[in-house]
Amino acid sequence: MIDFHSPLFARIAVAALGIGLAGCAGMGDSYLSGAFVDPAKYELYDCTQLEVERKAQAARSVELQKLIDKAQTGAAGTVVGEAVYRNDYISARASLKLAEEAWQRGKCTETAPAIVAPAAAPKPARPR
Repeated sequence: MIDFHSPLFARIAVAALGIGLAGCAGMGDSYLSGAFVDPAKYELYDCTQLEVERKAQAARSVELQKLIDKAQTGAAGTVVGEAVYRNDYISARASLKLAEEAWQRGKCTETAPAIVAPAAAPKPARPR
């Protein structure tokens, strides 16, 4: 009979969970990541919309990767990072990949940042 309250069972369960989640970690940008987003999501976007979306998805991917890295520093952090953030990270990366593909198909180019002319320096006051 299995004692579900024993420390040995708890260790085995945590190890099995960690191994199972580690398999998801390698999924990244593979063909399976396409299951997280609609392939036609960006079909009707113009270049301006795609530029905004690409920047937003890239920023979200970086933010989620930082959260995963931070979670891994704590106790059981790998499990927490995988369980809490990994699906969102994979979705953001898949969305970014689709936006990049639509960007390439549309032959879009980056818009130059607006150049703001420096304000004129105030003239020194003349002594009276």
